[in-house]
Amino acid sequence: MFPCLCVFIFTVSDSMCNRCDHYNRRCQIRAPCCNEVFPCRHCHNESTSTLRNIYDRHELVRQDVKQVICSVCDTEQPVAQVCTNCGVNMGEYFCNICKFFDDNTSKEQFHCDDCGICRVGGRENFFHCKKCGSCYAIGLRNNHRCVEDSMRHHCPICYEYLFDSLKDTTVMKCGHTMHFECYHEMLKRDKFCCPICSRSVIDMSKTWQRMDEEIEATSMPSDYRDKKVWILCNDCNDTTEVNFHIIGQKCGHCRSYNTRAVGPPVLPQ
Repeated sequence: MFPCLCVFIFTVSDSMCNRCDHYNRRCQIRAPCCNEVFPCRHCHNESTSTLRNIYDRHELVRQDVKQVICSVCDTEQPVAQVCTNCGVNMGEYFCNICKFFDDNTSKEQFHCDDCGICRVGGRENFFHCKKCGSCYAIGLRNNHRCVEDSMRHHCPICYEYLFDSLKDTTVMKCGHTMHFECYHEMLKRDKFCCPICSRSVIDMSKTWQRMDEEIEATSMPSDYRDKKVWILCNDCNDTTEVNFHIIGQKCGHCRSYNTRAVGPPVLPQ
């Protein structure tokens, strides 16, 4: 995030201030970074991300918000759930840590102290994985591969930051994460390996069986029939020496064809 020390100009229209596509609430926030008024943090970030000068682009730190403006009486005041002037409840759900207001409580919002932010879906339906550094659905407790800070990176497909993304995310077999919709778009395009670590993300046993049959039916020329190559398996990380075949090289350990050629191991002197 770039520090907001330089002077920049952008216009926030009345319609922008009163319209929010992200939340239903009865207040607006004053961004401490640029002293402008926005319906919510996401509205601020969308607006500033398009500034002509890239050094003026920045994101709002939600915890830094100190002032809100009541949408009913236009009173600017310190952050609180109830307006000090007209007494209106500015949000049925309110988090004083995140400075977050929302009337749609059907989202079952809750604040996770370990994440440091509010999440949706009901506290009883999630647990916080200390190693992965994020909240996951209860069904993944003791049922996922832990990767340290796995959510604190950008989606490898669309490159949006995952930790506080509004979109649903999924945890792959390897433990890495991406947006749920990006994951399914990747599968539709016949890409079945994690973009980060190259492990297979679905059961590929039937595909490997078909490749076995193709290799059995495809003879290599005599010059290559006895050719050996060293391979590294992306699925089990084992290194083996196998017979070369134009269709693919099969891991001698886990029987996967998700492999790549590598140099022979270097023996210690």
